[in-house]
Formats: sequence, structure tokens, C-alpha cells
Amino acid sequence: MITAFVLIRAERGQVNSLAQTLAELPGVAEVYSVSGPHDLVAIARVARPEDLSALVTERLAVLKGIVGTETLLAFRAYSRHDLDSLFDVGLGASGA
Repeated sequence: MITAFVLIRAERGQVNSLAQTLAELPGVAEVYSVSGPHDLVAIARVARPEDLSALVTERLAVLKGIVGTETLLAFRAYSRHDLDSLFDVGLGASGA
């Protein structure tokens, strides 16, 4: 499974309707409205690189209201358990 984060800049006034449209696209698992230079983040989960290419370039980026996109490919997922163990430095209950 390939996971990618598609950062999306939207036209003013199009964020809500665009988010709903994106959420209905096959291959888009979740859509978040966010603060910062991007308006939306779509989480894509597909089987093959070709599927990601088709999703982003043929179905997503051509939607009315999208000004631009940037796609980040995920290499590895870390669960909360994994993250907690990364920062565990072996301190006792007192923290000292």
C-alpha cells in the first residue's frame, strides 16, 4: 500500500465544496482542512505508483477550485507506540 499526502491550495470560497469532492474520489482516504500555506490535505492510499500518478494528475489536480498541489510520499508510518519508544530515554517515574 502506498500512502501519500497531497497538500492543496484552493481558490477562495471553494475549500468546503472541494473537500467534499476530494473525499469521494477513489483512493482518497481522508481530507483535512488545515492552516498555513495550504488549505487542504488529502491522504491518498493506493496499491501502485501508477495509481497515485493517475489519482493526483488525472482526477485530483484537474478539479475546479484547485490552484496547486504538492505531493509528499510516505516512506514509513510510526504509531504512537513507536513514537513513545523513540523518545524514551530510560528515565524513572521521578523524571530525573
